[in-house]
Amino acid sequence: MSRRTRIVAAFAAALLSAGVCIATIVEPQWLEVLFGTAPDDGDGSLETMVAVAVSALACALFAWLGGREWRRLAADGAEMHSRGRA
Repeated sequence: MSRRTRIVAAFAAALLSAGVCIATIVEPQWLEVLFGTAPDDGDGSLETMVAVAVSALACALFAWLGGREWRRLAADGAEMHSRGRA
């Protein structure tokens, strides 16, 4: 995965997570408004679960991307150290 793709994926996850969380805070029944049906009988619990799930997925993506970047930087540092440049 290229660096640009990772940045775009992280930005999209952050934007989606923020959008869903803000929508849930502003209008707790946003799914009912959007789709015209009330799967949770209008109490907003489904929207809260969606917001929590999207935020958890975004956090997992950020952790995975951070771990990849950490390992890449550690490998670059080890390579530079073995060449005597550190």
